[in-house]
Amino acid sequence: MSQPTPQPGRRSQEPRSQLPADAPHRAAGAVRASDAEREAAVERLRVASVEGRLTFEELAERTEAAYLAVTRGDLDAVTADLPGMGAPGAAPAPAQVRRRFAAVMGDCTERIIGRVEQELEALAVMGDVVLDLRGAQVPSGEVNVVATAVMGDVKVIVPDGVVVEMNGYCVLGERKVMVREAGSGARVPVVRIRANVIMGDVKIVDDEHHSPVRRAIAGWWEQRRTGRDRHGRD
Repeated sequence: MSQPTPQPGRRSQEPRSQLPADAPHRAAGAVRASDAEREAAVERLRVASVEGRLTFEELAERTEAAYLAVTRGDLDAVTADLPGMGAPGAAPAPAQVRRRFAAVMGDCTERIIGRVEQELEALAVMGDVVLDLRGAQVPSGEVNVVATAVMGDVKVIVPDGVVVEMNGYCVLGERKVMVREAGSGARVPVVRIRANVIMGDVKIVDDEHHSPVRRAIAGWWEQRRTGRDRHGRD
């Protein structure tokens, strides 16, 4: 069977592959990030924390995300709402004036939201003290706490992704750290606890262990939401 003769002056009708209009942008974002770029992003987060732009929880969360970033696009998402390096600094959050928290045959619950630059103290004598550090402003990326429990309980709630270092003494009591381990060699925020316990308990917990039910619901909702987005439904 004879084949049709191509007509002069006519372009071939064979389909040609076409790249989307945003292909160059997506290609740039898909370039794999280097260790140096991850460290630069973490430094940018630290500066933002010093300027009062990020809470302790946000700093820890974004630092972890920066170290886990695979592409430059992932890193851009971590710092997308932050000004570039060298931008005018923002006014820092007000200093945390109260630094000593005590409960003697009672309860004391405190959510720290001010700027923490000095050591915090928690004392529980036949009572309970709860310190929540997640909303604090921590310019140095480090928080130091002295926790003393005498026939009482001290709980310190820290953001996910921080390193907890604990020392001190324990007599007929318990000292417990319930946080996820940070990646080896990662320059992440630190909480240092000097825990002195006599017939009491000192517990350091992150958000995952403090509110497991809430975290499970939030994770389920995020998976459901991203699943809808991936399939193009509202």
